[in-house]
Amino acid sequence: MQPDQLVDINRLPLRQIETLPDGRLRIGALVTNTELARHSIVRTDYPVLSQALLAGASTQLRNKATTGGNVMQRVRCNYFRDGVSPCNKREPGSGCSAIGGHNRSVHAVLGTSAQCIASHPSDMCVAMTAIGARVTVQGPNGSREIDFGEFHLLPGDTPWKEHALQPHELITHVTLDAPPEGSRSGYLKLRDRASYQFALASSAVIVVMNGPRIREARIAMGGVGTKPWRAREAEALLVGQSASMDVFAHAASVAFRDGRALYGESHPRPVAISRAAVSFLRPMMVERSISRSESPWRIRTRTCRYWYISNFLFKPPSGANACRQSSGW
Repeated sequence: MQPDQLVDINRLPLRQIETLPDGRLRIGALVTNTELARHSIVRTDYPVLSQALLAGASTQLRNKATTGGNVMQRVRCNYFRDGVSPCNKREPGSGCSAIGGHNRSVHAVLGTSAQCIASHPSDMCVAMTAIGARVTVQGPNGSREIDFGEFHLLPGDTPWKEHALQPHELITHVTLDAPPEGSRSGYLKLRDRASYQFALASSAVIVVMNGPRIREARIAMGGVGTKPWRAREAEALLVGQSASMDVFAHAASVAFRDGRALYGESHPRPVAISRAAVSFLRPMMVERSISRSESPWRIRTRTCRYWYISNFLFKPPSGANACRQSSGW
């Protein structure tokens, strides 16, 4: 991307976070990731978003990164960024070096095409996808809103088209849906090291329980899709079910039924690692632990180890402690 002009928008009045009369939360495009993650309403009503933001980048970067910038960030594929490798996103028609190349991390198994397999890098956008949101943009023809789930585009045959913005449009706000009454939420991120690392797989989960049964579930996944990925079939399967490992395992298989892993190296990234992202069991198992008077930490440790082992993932380098650090618990 080599723009002819750069426009400084830092003086625009887009730094507010405000609750709307209908219960939604409107976030200015210039609100920093740190400000958003630490805001009292976000921490109380949208903990999944606060956790996702704090799982991304570093403190210094979060202090500078903005909401609008995070929505617009580009892929971290090495072939896209090295400036010389064939890349359809950078140079249409040149090919995709990641297919058959090094694609263990920052590459997707959902929403890919023969033209591009790069995964979307944002943690914040995964949480917003689960929550539900609208992106407000301003352009020559006035203001309009775009559903957050439709803002980022699948690569298809045009991987250089990454978003729904029209020429000369600017993101001014992101408005989050009101949180479901009685909901619990959480964000899990699996990565090669405990901080400053993009996700191998992640998930944002919101659940509402009705006694032992799941009344509502929202699941979004990161690190595994070419855009923040909403697992709607898995959500529908969970509704009305009791929270159990068998139910979670079935939902995981449904969420990745169309997953396609490309093996182009000696240490491939199998679809199995993506299944670990469906960590909706965490908030629900913690709910169960309270009713059973069992330590939430014991539940969390057992749950994390279960997903590593049952999905044939690589063994955690330091056992449960590494699993705990990777997940942010």
